[in-house]
Amino acid sequence: MITTVQIKKLDPKATIPTYGSQYAAGADLYACLAEPVLLAPGETKLIPTGLALEIPEGYAGLIYARSGLASKKGLAPANKVGVVDADYRGEVMVALHNHSLAAAEVEPGERIAQMVITPFITAAFTEVDELSETVRGAGGFGSTGKK
Repeated sequence: MITTVQIKKLDPKATIPTYGSQYAAGADLYACLAEPVLLAPGETKLIPTGLALEIPEGYAGLIYARSGLASKKGLAPANKVGVVDADYRGEVMVALHNHSLAAAEVEPGERIAQMVITPFITAAFTEVDELSETVRGAGGFGSTGKK
């Protein structure tokens, strides 16, 4: 399934997102930097992409870590999954966090995250006095694991 997403370069150096393979779910986002950025261990910095998007109504752009960047440099989005809403028209930024014990550098043009364009359901929340019963009930964290 292909959905058209309008994209605007806010910086001429910006790179349009690309898919790494025919069946890739996430499109790679690229750092739009004039020079390398150093992240100290435990540090988070906003990395610009130089792009603004017009995501269709009923869809969102979910920004995830790139497995290679996370496993090799310890860099991943600070908020775990970023959300780009359909009505947002500002620059797409990635809050990269250095989870490693060593400083890591982000190079201009480096692939820094991946974005999945996905449909979503908007819930109509209805307050009630009681909820239906289930076997699990109010069992929370770890309640369905081994005993």
